[in-house]
Amino acid sequence: MTLRKTLAGLVAGLSMTLASGALADWAPKGPLKLQIGFAAGGSTDTMGRVIAKVMKEQTGWNVIAENKTGGGGLAMFTGISKMPARGTVIGMGVNMPILVNLNKRPEQVPFDLDSFDYLGTVARAQVALVARADAPFDDLAGMIDYSKANGGIAVSFDAAPQKLLMEVVNAKEAADFRFVSTKGEAEGQKLILGGQVMAGFSAGTHVKYLDSGDFKMIAVGNNSRHSYAPNTPTINDLGYDAYVDPYFYFATTAGTDPEAKAALADALAAAIESDEVQKVVRNVASTDPLNLGAEATKAMMVDGLQNVGVLFGQ
Repeated sequence: MTLRKTLAGLVAGLSMTLASGALADWAPKGPLKLQIGFAAGGSTDTMGRVIAKVMKEQTGWNVIAENKTGGGGLAMFTGISKMPARGTVIGMGVNMPILVNLNKRPEQVPFDLDSFDYLGTVARAQVALVARADAPFDDLAGMIDYSKANGGIAVSFDAAPQKLLMEVVNAKEAADFRFVSTKGEAEGQKLILGGQVMAGFSAGTHVKYLDSGDFKMIAVGNNSRHSYAPNTPTINDLGYDAYVDPYFYFATTAGTDPEAKAALADALAAAIESDEVQKVVRNVASTDPLNLGAEATKAMMVDGLQNVGVLFGQ
């Protein structure tokens, strides 16, 4: 056994020991519901159900996964914000729809960021701006110049923040990008490969096309570069003060007993460290698992709210 594997085993064992110690002092009274803010069958649902299963196996708690759809998680988190803080319901959602709504129509959203206690994250989607390998530009500056010289080019997106991010570039450069909305990454990738759009956004599934040589990276949409493409700059790196950082995250009702909150966060962390959850995250989210922990998850939401304000020109 290598030293690296030995150390990894010790770290994993320590995580489980710490989690077990916290869990021994607190357990939910009755079932623990892991509510998922999206419909069955999607990536969030798939990850959430495996996490609930592993948590149940590791803790002995009665953990039940259930879907609470509506508004990209808005309906689910509205319900959680109004519940008694008993530590019996965890919400799993994606930060971007929540942050967009809190910026776009805060007076209509019945909660704010302080309505929740944050427990951690499981992954960050790797958002990339990609183009076909034979596109007549290799980077964002070249893409802007080509668009200006040719009366504008079409760019696909499947989530509103992606379009808003490119609108920031458009506003600064008068690049005349024209936007094509798609129902998902697969549709956008077909449009890129077919030449109906010159570039488009993807959140992980583009990597296989980079490996096959069909796509090339133009820029990174996240706030930091991707491990598989360390030389590709972020849009933020290039002087545009905006980014898109979609995180899959967990929260419960604000005011939850600190002991319960710690036990829930530890149980989630232990489940995310499991081989089963690690595998499903890589399969469905096309990225490595990433748990920020409770405090850093809250900071991510606070910083993200400010960043989404920039996307809306605030």
